[in-house]
Amino acid sequence: MLKNIDPALNADVLHALRSMGHGDRIALVDANFPADTIARHTRLGLPLHIANVSAARAVRAILSVMPLDTPLQPSAARMAPSGKVGALPDVQREVQAEIARAEGDVPQMYAVERFAFYEEAKRAYCIIVTGEPRLHGCFLFTKGVVPPANHWGEAA
Repeated sequence: MLKNIDPALNADVLHALRSMGHGDRIALVDANFPADTIARHTRLGLPLHIANVSAARAVRAILSVMPLDTPLQPSAARMAPSGKVGALPDVQREVQAEIARAEGDVPQMYAVERFAFYEEAKRAYCIIVTGEPRLHGCFLFTKGVVPPANHWGEAA
């Protein structure tokens, strides 16, 4: 165990999040997602797991250490229910609430059609599989930056 690190974050996930740079994306997906197949196309090449937790719980853990990209550009996407781009299932409402909790006033997640989501996920840095059993518990997040704060004692 580590102090001040969410226990849902395992060593593999922490390593991936730390290795990513500004603008890199993760795909956080539900238990039904074809993670192994899609992950083969990602930078990491294999799926990571935050097992036995909901999508919202995994987002809370990830956003405790990873900033989202600036609100001036879309940094959070959700898989749209087929034929219902405007629909917002409960799992997606819960994740939106976790984003707001971590990031403050942020735009709503944008919708990505299912097959387009698969293609976007292939270009992600990595795929992180949750234990989320509900459909459409799949999201894309773009990593932002941590602004310097008096780095090495220098004036800000």
